[in-house]
Amino acid sequence: MTQTITSPQKRRQARPRQVAEYLGVSIATVWRWAAERQDFPPSRKIGPRVTVFDLNEIDQWVDAQQSNQR
Repeated sequence: MTQTITSPQKRRQARPRQVAEYLGVSIATVWRWAAERQDFPPSRKIGPRVTVFDLNEIDQWVDAQQSNQR
């Protein structure tokens, strides 16, 4: 019997500015999507002045948006 072991995906985190650059939008757009779109990945506070998004979740969200446009 063969067992396949999958390792957990490494968490890639990015600050809002990096997410904006990654998506090709403004920082204001990232914050607006986070506030207004229920399907946009949530941000996480990791310090008193540090907020990050999980880029793996952002990638999944982008894939879902592209699938919905087809």
